[in-house]
Amino acid sequence: MPENLWTWKTFRRTLAATVMTSLSSIAAADKFDDFHAAVFRSEDGGRLPYRLLVPAAAGAPSASPDTPAKKFPLLVFLHGAGERGDDNAKQLTWGADFLRTVAKEHGAFILVPQCPAGQRWMEHSWDKTEINLPAAPSEPMALLLELIASLRAEHPIDGDRLYAMGLSMGGMGTWDLVQRNPQMFAAAVVICGGGDVSRADRIKDLPLWVFHGEKDTVVPVQASRKMVARLKELGSPVKYTEYPGVGHNSWSGAFEEDGLAKWLFSRGK
Repeated sequence: MPENLWTWKTFRRTLAATVMTSLSSIAAADKFDDFHAAVFRSEDGGRLPYRLLVPAAAGAPSASPDTPAKKFPLLVFLHGAGERGDDNAKQLTWGADFLRTVAKEHGAFILVPQCPAGQRWMEHSWDKTEINLPAAPSEPMALLLELIASLRAEHPIDGDRLYAMGLSMGGMGTWDLVQRNPQMFAAAVVICGGGDVSRADRIKDLPLWVFHGEKDTVVPVQASRKMVARLKELGSPVKYTEYPGVGHNSWSGAFEEDGLAKWLFSRGK
């Protein structure tokens, strides 16, 4: 084979591979483009990456100057341990399609913050069934609370329709979030997490739907069972769904649970 022909074929193969890699990178970068990427910075230097999905109607003008601006619900979604980092994308690994459907069908803002590597939404080991709410929130949780306040000031968010949802480490974070702020949220969904049973009375009146897999070896199913049992003792309207034979990924079933989003957004203060 002539040297110049070999060189040309090699160049074409290299070019094709480069183009395919570039296209793959663009596709990956665009995968969550409907979720606006931003970074919240606190006055003391704290930093929390987040994604915000804004409902289409939130940008529409009022019918007239005398008509009060419409306000929209906000769902805070907390990811699990495997999605920590600072790329501001991995936190949408699980549930992005579910969240898109929620935003479209219920006209909701969707907030998906990303917990930094090595930190937690709740400073407690997730393989324990006995969980004690720490005296102070973790740094990411404290930043999240500041971020929620900032978004409420900036966007037309209905303070009576704030919702929380999380899975795994984010499920524990959801328990932490609502137990610290029992009056803030209208309802919450907790997937394979665990909370402080001794403080269940704080949220006995909060509509809750809890999910767990029977065979979960990462966050023991007893963590949810104990919380649900105590809440029911207190007269809570808590709902509980346990998937027989399912391990840690009970979120797969929860995202497909018929009526979950409707149940969540039908709750309001």
